Amino acid sequence: MSTQSIKNFVKEKYSQIARQSEKKAQSPCCGPSSCCGDNLEINMIGNEYQNLQGYQPDADLGLGCGVPTEYAGLQTGQHVLDLGCGAGNDCFVVRSVVGEAGHVTGLDFSEEMITKARQNSQKLGLKNVRFLAGDIEKMPFEAAQFDVVISNCVLNLVPDKTRAFAEIKRVLKPKGHFCVSDVVIKGDLPENLREDAEMYTNCIAGALQMEEYLEIIRQTGFNTIKVHKQKRIELPEKILKKYVPENKRKDFTNEDKGIFSITVSACKQ
Repeated sequence: MSTQSIKNFVKEKYSQIARQSEKKAQSPCCGPSSCCGDNLEINMIGNEYQNLQGYQPDADLGLGCGVPTEYAGLQTGQHVLDLGCGAGNDCFVVRSVVGEAGHVTGLDFSEEMITKARQNSQKLGLKNVRFLAGDIEKMPFEAAQFDVVISNCVLNLVPDKTRAFAEIKRVLKPKGHFCVSDVVIKGDLPENLREDAEMYTNCIAGALQMEEYLEIIRQTGFNTIKVHKQKRIELPEKILKKYVPENKRKDFTNEDKGIFSITVSACKQ
């Protein structure tokens, strides 16, 4: 798929999820805290959000693969940007920490998601949370605007990840930092699984090898890179049968191979 085709595909899929949520009907694949694609459901983080301060169930569409706010070093008064904010789930958790003196901005590629996020924010009566539509590869912000950038299971869907991290660096203030949860691969993934377009909205096909992902961060010029958490993503048996030959399935239970969610942070010099 071309870069623009991938973007269009992802945008439409997540817009569809937002529309279905607005109708109070989940996507056929979607459940709490699962990253979704047609007829597929992979549980990423279970119920880790439900006890967090600021958590709003209406804003949780089950699209995350971690809890980046847990390791983001958030403080009162900070300006924070959430990339791929969806319906606002992480933004509302951030707002509970930065308080009235802080400011939270959510950016998403889908206009429908932004509409949903704004509706959720209005229900809460929040004055210092805003949601904008835009492309992570070309953010609609001036340089050095944010203390912290977070993202949850989104950057792997961006075709040009080098450009995405360069944009993160650009919009961060000096000495600012990011903390993102994302999906990466360890070892070889079957080519047909990687090429299946539907898997882009299951947060797998766009994933890079873990070392390649971290190397992009290094090459972008970030320092103090730290992987705070990594967790194996257990693939349902029906997916393994479809994409992985029987003689290779044991590799996916090997601790050094498979698909993982990671939460990583790094600082801008």
